[in-house]
Amino acid sequence: METASTPPLPGGTWTLGDSTVTRFGYGAMQLAGPWVMGPPADHAGALAVLREAVDLGITHIDTSDAYGPRVTNELIREALHPYPDSLFIATKVGATRDAQGGWPTARRPEDLRKQIHENLGSLGVEALDLVNMRMGDAQGPRPDSIAEAFETLAALQQEGLIRHLGVSNVTAEQVAEARGIAPIVCVQNMYNLAHRQDDGLVDHLAADGIAYVPFFPLGGFTPLQSEALSRVASRLEATPMSVALAWLMRRSPNILLIPGTSSTAHLRENIAGAGLSLSDEDVAELDGVGRA
Repeated sequence: METASTPPLPGGTWTLGDSTVTRFGYGAMQLAGPWVMGPPADHAGALAVLREAVDLGITHIDTSDAYGPRVTNELIREALHPYPDSLFIATKVGATRDAQGGWPTARRPEDLRKQIHENLGSLGVEALDLVNMRMGDAQGPRPDSIAEAFETLAALQQEGLIRHLGVSNVTAEQVAEARGIAPIVCVQNMYNLAHRQDDGLVDHLAADGIAYVPFFPLGGFTPLQSEALSRVASRLEATPMSVALAWLMRRSPNILLIPGTSSTAHLRENIAGAGLSLSDEDVAELDGVGRA
């Protein structure tokens, strides 16, 4: 439960479908073992991070049954079930795991139905709050049709197994194609200070009341590096990662953050960083990073 000593969550809230969630959320991927395979080295520590996230007021957790596989969903269930009414858990489908730790695609209707039921079972729920249909591959979006896969999810939504739909790792054209099939509440793509390819899409979605959820908000496996970012961080006596999170919060009100960590201390640092106050001059300097 939030206390007087708990720092307020930055950014306020956003409405996903019929639910209001904190703009600062938590991504569970890092709770799995190395390369998102197998169990965590510190099981108790992983449970503690999830409980701390909820205690700090976070109401948006992002996961996938492919993480581990099944590891992060099972940790979420162990740590938090029965879930608070305020908690909103987003998952994604479209890929499985192989013995080498790869992410082979799995988007046939029968694959997707199987993944939905696996997510339901591992999370211990009768309906999933949000399912993102992940397209493309590890290199990014690909210009394939999303229709067959998304129609399958829309049918599962009609069956009552999914409350809300989203899309991930997609092009603007695939977003439009999906929206022609069923309403979506969010888009989850790679986006950060240095990767601004979705600038136009962020603004378009904001105008339509649809959330944009950046994955790899801090650069992923290659942390963000920029002279401008370092200058602003030095000026503010903050870390570059704090500034990068704060910039995302400032960028648009429909951006929801889901930075991941396996440390409760780092979780608190991320929250404090995202709440950092940036001046107009700071933002102007940072805006030049991804547009260079």
